[in-house]
Amino acid sequence: MVTTFTGQTGIVISEAVLAAAESRLKEGKRPGHYFAPGCCHHPDYVVQVPVLFEDDTYDVMRAMNIRRAPALNEEKKSRLQGLMDTLTRQQAAADKERD
Repeated sequence: MVTTFTGQTGIVISEAVLAAAESRLKEGKRPGHYFAPGCCHHPDYVVQVPVLFEDDTYDVMRAMNIRRAPALNEEKKSRLQGLMDTLTRQQAAADKERD
């Protein structure tokens, strides 16, 4: 779990979940997201970190603009985990359909 410097809570996601989020969710474009003109997202988890936020958006954030969340209540944790699980299941179903 991470928080942005503006206090928004999120969870770091894998590249597979990021691919699912890109096709199903809106990009948040919040302060601190990674942006380079003419360059696409290449998460490396050092500079570019994909994060799923509790408002059903995602962003590839600059690592310097997120911090480990000190202590989150269980409601926020379960909401983020549930959203990530839903995206994982949807991606698995789409992959299975293609086979």
